[in-house]
Amino acid sequence: MITSTPHTERYAKVIEVSKRVRWEIDRDVIRGRGFDYGKTFLPAGLSLVDELGFLSPADQRLLSQVQGRSYAYMFGLVERFIAAKVMQVAQAKALDDQVALEALVRMTDEELKHQALFRRLEAMMAADMPAGYVMTADANAVAQAVLGASTWAVLALTLDIELFSQAHYRASIEPDANLSPLWKDVFLFHWREESQHAILEESELIEEEAKLSKEQRDAAVGELITLVGAVDGILQAQAAADAAYFKAIAGRAFTADEAARIEQVLAPIVHHVATH
Repeated sequence: MITSTPHTERYAKVIEVSKRVRWEIDRDVIRGRGFDYGKTFLPAGLSLVDELGFLSPADQRLLSQVQGRSYAYMFGLVERFIAAKVMQVAQAKALDDQVALEALVRMTDEELKHQALFRRLEAMMAADMPAGYVMTADANAVAQAVLGASTWAVLALTLDIELFSQAHYRASIEPDANLSPLWKDVFLFHWREESQHAILEESELIEEEAKLSKEQRDAAVGELITLVGAVDGILQAQAAADAAYFKAIAGRAFTADEAARIEQVLAPIVHHVATH
């Protein structure tokens, strides 16, 4: 017997909004534009470049562009396992709540589109910025590791990522008028769809939690803690690579103290970006 869950109306609302805010990469986001390298990418509220007072405005702008490149790369990275997990969750509803199934299929399609968008952006930045940029993690390897955890743990991690992405956009990206217009638009359109994804993930997490015993939930929380630690390790490695890349392309020498300070500031940035 095919049934509907108590959340059917919520899923239906997500479908309605998904249809209304639907966008396409070339038609709506890129629109034939390139990045404006005379402007900032990652805003100061996230980049913390203001803490590096010895950097000139041009240096600060370049560092924000390096960080903005990695910010986009990291979203593409995590959306690989998010799309895969949502496909798994949707499969379980294939012969059940068809409204929920449609909502999850639409989310999967949108996450795949986001991955394509971030790959496109990386290709554009790779063509424009000096050689030497390093991506420290492989999306498929990360996805395989994450998907080895329980569904509850993966959904909880995913919801956390969705929520901080919403907070970043509203608090730091949206109000900053000095960002590269294309970079800012990328995260405007990304935010419009991700806000609906957070609703779906919360619904699925609640549903999954109802299936667990206390012992199973305790084990899943432990898995979540492990996953968060693994993601932090990826971010720390990327921060070190970004610091090295920036110092190599900045076109000026840094004292030992300045170089150490750049590394010290970038390392906490990844924790700040992942938790606020």
